[in-house]
Formats: sequence, structure tokens, C-alpha cells
Amino acid sequence: MTDSHHPTMVHDPTTPQPPGAAESTSRFVFERSVRFGDIDSLGHVNNVRFFDYLEDARVAMLHPSRRENGGARLGLVVARHEIDYRRALDFRIEPVRVEVWVTEITPVRFNLAYEIRDDDALYVEARSVMVAFDVAEARPRRLDEDELVHLKRFLTAP
Repeated sequence: MTDSHHPTMVHDPTTPQPPGAAESTSRFVFERSVRFGDIDSLGHVNNVRFFDYLEDARVAMLHPSRRENGGARLGLVVARHEIDYRRALDFRIEPVRVEVWVTEITPVRFNLAYEIRDDDALYVEARSVMVAFDVAEARPRRLDEDELVHLKRFLTAP
């Protein structure tokens, strides 16, 4: 079973992916277990819990970009989330796939698109606007070259 509490991604694309994370040519694919605690009184995954699924996949995808730069912690913040619920997701043993890709990159922000799905159904479509952020200065910053290179690996036309 996938460990959804500690998603990781290796930096070297020739190294095998850890459980729960994989890369394709344009989409990052993260397998997420449906936990009993995700289920609401109607018997399916609560709508708010889907944001946890998105976060787990996003952190796993962007992990190589999380670092320090000369003592200043470089970060990314979510400026906007949109989510469209397509189908109820019930408790199950098999994980679902959270597929993430980049749809646009500017000097200070980028847009992510997501699908939460399995081979038979699409449960959620979502979008996020991410902003590069200098934590020490508490203000937006420019994406650096390493971040841009990493993001471009997942860039797909909308």
C-alpha cells in the first residue's frame, strides 16, 4: 500500500521512483491511498479532503525545488485553487492516481492542473496558481533557473 504521509521524489530520473510517485513525459503521477478518515457521513471522500490529495501530489512533484538559498528560505505559496468534482469517490483499498502537470510558467508564478482518477473514472479536475515566495522578505520572488528547468519537464499545453 502507498505511504501517503511521506511522498518523495528522487532527483535523478534514472533512479527508480519511490512508492507513490512516478514521472511520465509531461505529467507527474502520484498514487494516493483513500484513507478511512477521508470518508464523510455520506460514505464518500469529503470534498475538502481532495485538497489533501492535491497537496500530497504537489509536494512530491515540487520536492526538488524546496531548498535554501544563501540562508534565505525559498518557498512557493498557493495563490488560488479551483476544483471541479466529477464523481463521488468511495472508500477502497486500491489507490487513486493524482496526475499533475504545468500549464503555464511566468517569471514569478506557474499554473498546475490536476486530475484525480483511476483507469475507469475521473473524480476531480483541479487547478492551482503557485507563486514563488521569499520567506525571509515575505514577498514574491522570481523563479530561479533550477526551478524553471524542473517545471518545464511537466509543461503541457492547456
